[in-house]
Amino acid sequence: MDKKWLPLTVVLGTAGVAVVTASFWPDNEEKPPLPKTLCHGALSRETAELIDDGKGGEVSTDEWESKGKTTDFAVFKGCYVLRANPDNDYPRGVYKLLIEDTRSAPGNKKDSVLLGPGFTGWALPDQAEVTLPAGCAARMGSTAPYITASLEVPSQKKKRLASQQEKSLVDPDTATRNNATVMREVATRLAKRYDCTA
Repeated sequence: MDKKWLPLTVVLGTAGVAVVTASFWPDNEEKPPLPKTLCHGALSRETAELIDDGKGGEVSTDEWESKGKTTDFAVFKGCYVLRANPDNDYPRGVYKLLIEDTRSAPGNKKDSVLLGPGFTGWALPDQAEVTLPAGCAARMGSTAPYITASLEVPSQKKKRLASQQEKSLVDPDTATRNNATVMREVATRLAKRYDCTA
């Protein structure tokens, strides 16, 4: 081989090795699949994503549970639903779901919307509640008469919006409908899981 072509051959050979190496070490590692159920199995990912503060972002959760000191109050499960922020690594809290036993009979909030036939509960833009069917408390290990799931959506609270001079990015009627849908699914999925359907 002519000596003047030798450096070019070395350079091309090195470049070939670099290309092969790059194909074995991809820049983007494959992410694990997102969970299909959230909040102790009470919500599907699709339904959990309905409630938004208008800013979007991928959904994740922070879930916890504890047991009471007596069998009367043996159920307490909590879940913060978070959304990813585009400009930093810290997710923001969008809403909180609590599932707990109680001795208080179900009631309705003023100006709330009922959840519909087959459900005992109500919804507002910033909060909602549903009572699980009779028998769920015993199936879940409690001697209290009721299990309720309650929802809090801080981004829809009128007092907070007024104090920060902000306007909600989600229409109140849409927020109420989404909250109602979430609570119906919570009641349905938990009743099925604990085999206490009405």
